[in-house]
Amino acid sequence: MVSVCCKVCGIEKKDFKLQQISSERQEVMCNPAGQARLLNDAKTQLNVLCGLCVGHDAIFSKVSEAPVTTLIAKDRVLAYNPAGAIYSRYIRERFQETA
Repeated sequence: MVSVCCKVCGIEKKDFKLQQISSERQEVMCNPAGQARLLNDAKTQLNVLCGLCVGHDAIFSKVSEAPVTTLIAKDRVLAYNPAGAIYSRYIRERFQETA
């Protein structure tokens, strides 16, 4: 099993002259293509995505040589906490209301 996290192969915002939140520290953007290439180099047989942003998952899937499945997608609705709904009492109760 091989894993990569969000900022692996990250690209510095200043390289693209993008606005930074704080000029006193390094700010890096995600690089899903770079992440996929690392897993290609590791010869993975299946890549399971957990917590990649919608859109980044598409880029990752395009570059990945192994099949890809998304377990949990990151979204703004859950404040970028993709698994939050699983543990949230509020969300659980809302689902029970509709059942």
